[in-house]
Amino acid sequence: MDDFLDELYPELTLETDDIVMTLSIKKDYSKIKNFDKRKEEFINDLNEFIKEFSQTPESDDFIRYYD
Repeated sequence: MDDFLDELYPELTLETDDIVMTLSIKKDYSKIKNFDKRKEEFINDLNEFIKEFSQTPESDDFIRYYD
């Protein structure tokens, strides 16, 4: 199944000292021709994704893991 998704969506792995996150990008950013605007749109979407996740029960469950 992962191979199938790889063909559908590009993947991006982000890594810091504390987190490794692999994202499957569903949005087609190629429609935005200007590089800077495309990057800005992606970063805005990424920030929105994090903000939305922070308000979910799954985020609470994850934090409770460390209790």
